[in-house]
Amino acid sequence: MTLTKIITAVAALACSAAFAQNVEVKDAWVRAAVPGQQATGAFMTLTAKDGTRLVGGASPVAGVTEVHEMKMDGDIMRMRPVSGGLALPAGQPVQLKPGSYHIMLMDLKAPVTKDSSVPLTLVFKDAKGVESRLELKLPVAATAPGMPAPGAPAMSHGQHAH
Repeated sequence: MTLTKIITAVAALACSAAFAQNVEVKDAWVRAAVPGQQATGAFMTLTAKDGTRLVGGASPVAGVTEVHEMKMDGDIMRMRPVSGGLALPAGQPVQLKPGSYHIMLMDLKAPVTKDSSVPLTLVFKDAKGVESRLELKLPVAATAPGMPAPGAPAMSHGQHAH
């Protein structure tokens, strides 16, 4: 390989890595799945420095990984893939949360148990159509980190934990 080709390859990798750092990920987690369950969701807050789109993902624990939207249509809950990816406007946090946008992990190939972790690769596409990937390792929990477990007493605004 010539020096020019090596420099070009290194520059291309550096640009890809720099773009992946364009998106900040906060409060990421995966919902634990019960034995036999074939799907679960990954949730997080994404903030892009420059406008981009979350177009997909991949995980070794799932046969299919898609960006999904859940919303109510009358009294029917509908879940569907987000066509063309989820817009991440520059500087605006976009929440992926239960009952809304999320990463759907389907055709589970491995247990997704509480207190374990799940590798997840997010795929982004910028305004020029350039794709980048961001590798994550997400904790698995029954509820969002910092939220009370189902059945736990709720705390009102004036209460403090001891």
